[in-house]
Amino acid sequence: MKSIRELYRIGLGPSSSHTMGPRRAAEMFLERHPDASSFVVTLYGSLAATGKGHLTDKAILDVLEPVAPTTIDWQPKIVLDYHPNGMKFCAFDAEGKTIDEWVVFSVGGGALEEEGKPTSTPEVYELKTMGDIMKWCRKNGRTLWEYVEIREGEGIWEYLAEVWHTMKAAVERGIVAEGVLPGPLHLQRKAVQYNIKATGYTASLHSRGLVFSYALAVSEENAGGGVIVTAPTCGSCGVLPGVLYHLWKSRKFEEIRMLRALATAGLIGNIAKHSASISGAEAGCQAEVGVACAMASGAACQLFGGSPKQIEYAAEMGLEHHLGLTCDPVCGLVQVPCIERNAYAAARAMDCNIFASFTDGSHLVSYDRILEVMMQTGKDLPSIYRETSEGGLAKDYQQME
Repeated sequence: MKSIRELYRIGLGPSSSHTMGPRRAAEMFLERHPDASSFVVTLYGSLAATGKGHLTDKAILDVLEPVAPTTIDWQPKIVLDYHPNGMKFCAFDAEGKTIDEWVVFSVGGGALEEEGKPTSTPEVYELKTMGDIMKWCRKNGRTLWEYVEIREGEGIWEYLAEVWHTMKAAVERGIVAEGVLPGPLHLQRKAVQYNIKATGYTASLHSRGLVFSYALAVSEENAGGGVIVTAPTCGSCGVLPGVLYHLWKSRKFEEIRMLRALATAGLIGNIAKHSASISGAEAGCQAEVGVACAMASGAACQLFGGSPKQIEYAAEMGLEHHLGLTCDPVCGLVQVPCIERNAYAAARAMDCNIFASFTDGSHLVSYDRILEVMMQTGKDLPSIYRETSEGGLAKDYQQME
């Protein structure tokens, strides 16, 4: 299992799989062929179906076009076997002869994979399931965040501090930003309104309104192409910071405790990425917002002193009750239903923490088991409900031209 540095990626929205991943792939291909006379990039499946709304073409062209003329070939009806988010990069010489071809897949969270080739980054975690990690914690009298520190090294705290500061900055930018988000939906930003209106309610509703506003703030920053952290993806990037920012502001937790919560959340997300999926194109929104809710639920439970068993229960609950959630972005944009969904999942994460904290952590369905079910559910979903914008909420809307 890879480092959580690969789960928490800092970059520009609106999509980790459709924007960050393709941009990174273009940069890697350009490094191989800086002297090419032209490029053709073919986008397959989900990347082609919703790529225009996710700015996939812009992400690639911004990298390649300054060097040589680049053509984007959209093939939404062709889905490569390995993953729905396939790309083929071709480089040509001055005579139009092919120099090189490279097929690569954007598998979620900004990560890239080649079929049949393991990624070159090192394996950091020897244990790969929550069950095995929990056994290790019990045997050694350790917490989940301590397991992260032991496997990642003390340098992880410096990186998580950068992640936390980026998350906070996204909240604080988004909470004062007003206006219309880019795209044909002309969607008004709501975070600032929620934040202001929350002050007029009693304590319980005030708290819930603030959580809504913070999650909205980050999701709206993402939709506007701002700097965010994948947690575990761009499309679900508002859930974890929405919860953590609220708890930090309201409970005055010290920064080191916030970083430890981020480490635990990263471990929860990393297990999902390794054992199942965090890609909406592969497994629906349950793999994005559902996993984000699991991460936020576990992080909140740790902040309030939860045991490893309670943290695992909170995480399992956060994902279990998102099972079957479809990915059907209207016009291929990370806006409807994505933005509101982040706010709702952040509030649900707070409830999962409370529910788990009322127990001793014992429960029937494990986090590892719910990941198996989530992945099978994703495979069983028709492709129109997995980020193609062909079904569900997106059915009656035309793609951007």
